[in-house]
Amino acid sequence: MKNLLNFLIKYNYWFLFILLEGISFTLLFHFNSYQGSAFFTSANYFTGNVYQVQNELTGYFHLRTVNKELVEQNTELSLQLQTYRDKLMDLTQDSTGLVRMKQDVLMDYDIIGANVINNSITFNDNYITINKGEADGIKSEMGVVGGTGVVGIVYITSKHFSIIIPILNSKSNISCKLKNNEYFGAMIWEGGSSQFGFINDMPRHAELSVGDTIVTSGHSAVFPKGLPIGTVHNINNSQDGLSFKLKVKLFTDFAKLHDVRVISRKDVSEQIELENQIEQK
Repeated sequence: MKNLLNFLIKYNYWFLFILLEGISFTLLFHFNSYQGSAFFTSANYFTGNVYQVQNELTGYFHLRTVNKELVEQNTELSLQLQTYRDKLMDLTQDSTGLVRMKQDVLMDYDIIGANVINNSITFNDNYITINKGEADGIKSEMGVVGGTGVVGIVYITSKHFSIIIPILNSKSNISCKLKNNEYFGAMIWEGGSSQFGFINDMPRHAELSVGDTIVTSGHSAVFPKGLPIGTVHNINNSQDGLSFKLKVKLFTDFAKLHDVRVISRKDVSEQIELENQIEQK
């Protein structure tokens, strides 16, 4: 306290000077219109710059919202792209394809946006929890995709939440194929890096090379044909030497997965019901 008093006494003339300067500027800007106008113009300029910085910071923190929109657009565009490819192929074989091409390419699918609220990537059996459930129309066995590729399949649901079996799970078994031909297999998980999955028993006569794209085969009721999964990273022989084992670099980065889309074909229940009849016989 004594040191503070000594400091104030020592520099009292400076404090008096600052006080008098403040009073002078107040009188100057208050009673002189020109100086007052100049002061407020400068103040507005400073305030404007502050607001601009604030707006830029706010825009940065709104990137998450923008990212959600991009994920949804990428999902829809992936579906549209593959559907258009199928339609164009039909046009070369069937003159009635032009009529079918006019149909809404997303008419056959329900798409439900959701956020990832829990995720794991380091176990043999990883799971993802999302913040949407039965109340939002989500059921088990629905496909789940991200902005860059396939994520997994809905496992169980509650009213407001769902748990997904991602590709990074030993129970995962997603039918897939080479994009450039019809040779297909099953995408599985053998642990290790979250960036890679594997396809066993790819026929040795299949024409493939490193860098080829792997997509969904459409051989199940879960995913439509042609959704991206990854690219061939390495080609090895299977254990029996009769086929290839492909190491696939996944398009989905599970380590920073935030937003997903749950997709389901609207007439899928009819297909499942018919296939179940076969299993019962």
